[in-house]
Amino acid sequence: MRSAVFAALSLAWLLACEGPQADLSPVTVLWMDWPSEVNAGQPFRTRLVVWNVCAINPQFRAGAHADQSAVTFEPYYLIGHDQIACLTERTPTLLALLALDTAGIVPGLAAASARTYDMRAPVTDYALSTTAAPNSAVGKFGVVTVRPTGADPLRRNAAGDVVAERDSLGCVSVRPVGLYDPGAALVLEDQADTAGLSHAFVRGYLHETATPVCGQTRVFKLESRN
Repeated sequence: MRSAVFAALSLAWLLACEGPQADLSPVTVLWMDWPSEVNAGQPFRTRLVVWNVCAINPQFRAGAHADQSAVTFEPYYLIGHDQIACLTERTPTLLALLALDTAGIVPGLAAASARTYDMRAPVTDYALSTTAAPNSAVGKFGVVTVRPTGADPLRRNAAGDVVAERDSLGCVSVRPVGLYDPGAALVLEDQADTAGLSHAFVRGYLHETATPVCGQTRVFKLESRN
């Protein structure tokens, strides 16, 4: 309940800042990946995959903010009042199946010694929700480790809704829901652990392997699914 109240207050404040000529259309986060380690005070880029909206020239806002324990994204689209109707009745449905692959910048985080912050964003009870419906809530995607110095920039933590796919050679990859570009598929490091990955919420990390897996050295290490 506290998360829902906070989100409502945050959106009200954002709308006031954007002015009277726009509406806010909040969206849930389908996929997020970010550096597993950053240096204190260093802003960092977080990849976000969110649903598209049926509107003319919508402006995306990541809605990132941080406190002493967590980084929270509350993404939304800014939509003008002068928007026109979508072209056909099918257009909203088609757009709802296409996700936006974008990013948000996290402000520098404080750390006198190595510590972690939660990475949080709105999620829904079911994988194919297209908006931040009333049943959405701010959920934990993972953590980022903040060090005073010496952070390793190569590994990226990752989490979100995925579908599994198998190619003609039997190699299994996971793909963030709503992304159809061939480059969006992530090869699983453990090709023996592939059960229960269709429309699952997974957590893990992206890293380089010494030995290629299915011809790829940049792979996804699966840590949990639900």
